[in-house]
Amino acid sequence: MTQAVTVLGIESSCDDTAAAVVRGVPGDMTVLSSVVFGQSDLHVDFGGVVPEIAARAHAERLDVSIARALDAAGVSLSGVDAIAATCGPGLIGGVVAGVMTAKGLAAATGKPLYGINHLAGHALTPRLSDGISFPYLMLLVSGGHCQFLLAHGPDDFTRLGGTIDDAPGEAFDKVARLIGLGQPGGPAVETAARAGDAARFAFPRPLSGKAGCDLSFSGLKTAVLRARDDIVAGQAGLTVQDQADLAASFQAAVSDSLAGKTRRALEVYLDLEPAQPTLCVAGGVAANMAIRSKLETVCADAGVAFNAPPLSLCTDNAAMIAAAAIEQMPYRDPDGMDLSARPRMPLDTKSAAMLGSGKKGAKA
Repeated sequence: MTQAVTVLGIESSCDDTAAAVVRGVPGDMTVLSSVVFGQSDLHVDFGGVVPEIAARAHAERLDVSIARALDAAGVSLSGVDAIAATCGPGLIGGVVAGVMTAKGLAAATGKPLYGINHLAGHALTPRLSDGISFPYLMLLVSGGHCQFLLAHGPDDFTRLGGTIDDAPGEAFDKVARLIGLGQPGGPAVETAARAGDAARFAFPRPLSGKAGCDLSFSGLKTAVLRARDDIVAGQAGLTVQDQADLAASFQAAVSDSLAGKTRRALEVYLDLEPAQPTLCVAGGVAANMAIRSKLETVCADAGVAFNAPPLSLCTDNAAMIAAAAIEQMPYRDPDGMDLSARPRMPLDTKSAAMLGSGKKGAKA
């Protein structure tokens, strides 16, 4: 595709209602606008995202976010070439809200509709932010996902491994609750860890001695729980320094686990002899600077370039959805009005499911 196109993107897979307008061609795109309405204030009293509340908020905010994105981009709805929306995976109520909104807009305007895998949005973000060439190694780390992916093309991914239980972002949220920090847990733990002693608690690095690129964070979360209980039993509560030390020790364990498995994933990736070997990191956890620093060191040791998108493109956003549509347009037809919302939607459909399958499909 040589002619630039303008795409309206919609993202509503979890607790961020987002719309964006992106223009360009594959590997050379410009974000004309990006609007994100967070929902942290709606869920703070519940210690996590409540799906029903999130879905209702999406339904109320999607039209406003779209109108603001179009206005900020200086583009009318009739001026876009296509409409793209996350069709999975995610909290089904939110995904349905975004898909139905996109369908309505496509039906009313006659514009082509593209359903985009949320994970593909994250995995293709390096193409939007820096025009990174295929193939690259992608570490996708977010609240609900953790995978090592070989990105061969816009819709061609091979999973090398990933978490067999909790995703890192999920573990950060749970640990934040365990030690009395706020939500969302990722930023809360990172902030507390800056004043902590990462060597105070010898938390495990699960699966570090096992071959392959799979990770586990459930046992690490349990280790934090036991350490917290030991402290509380001895002094009837946690001090601010206890919280900081627990946060720092936990964050160090996550960083080491990701770094160790990244070394193994790089070995597989480098066997492909890529012309410009690059490790790309995306997803909300990629905003953690301690983890970024550890991964940068791994890349430097391996002689591989390190790429992480701007923080605004790490967390959920609609620019990555619009950009993924631009990347995939030359390779597939638009979707029809039978496009369905899916709670589960693996990127690599050829490999066996890591976490099993059910009526809703493979989990990862």
